[in-house]
Amino acid sequence: MKALMKTTKSVKPAEVEKKWHLIDADGLVVGRLATIVANILRGKHKPSFTPHVDCGDHVVIINADKVKFTGNKLADKVYYKHTGYPGGIKGVTAGKVLEGRFPERVLEKAVERMIPRGPLGRDQMRALHLYSGSEHPHGGQNPEPLDIAGMNRKNKVGA
Repeated sequence: MKALMKTTKSVKPAEVEKKWHLIDADGLVVGRLATIVANILRGKHKPSFTPHVDCGDHVVIINADKVKFTGNKLADKVYYKHTGYPGGIKGVTAGKVLEGRFPERVLEKAVERMIPRGPLGRDQMRALHLYSGSEHPHGGQNPEPLDIAGMNRKNKVGA
């Protein structure tokens, strides 16, 4: 009797099918939304997930300026950057970023820090499309809406 062979099939970049997803971020918590989006961008929701291939989908997020933080993070969470000069560290709170000119950067940074660094991660981040309003220019791709709020409610005990 021949032994049953168990092999893992690695998907090739030419075999990957990319879908488009639409997420309305109005009232969702930043970190919880970012983990779901990062998994979709990496392709971990697919059974054909291959770590070294960009097999993730495109994600369009609207109303990125209406995300929520839990606790006191709106006032306490600080985003740091360095100017390159001695003593040139600058910090800005999450509340100021959300009130500023580019409020979608809060969600972009949260997702970016959950994606691997390097060329593959940069390719995966190009599939993320963030918009602070409710309009987006990707209507031709027919993105299918994802109900993230319903997913969170379904997973909680007693809901």
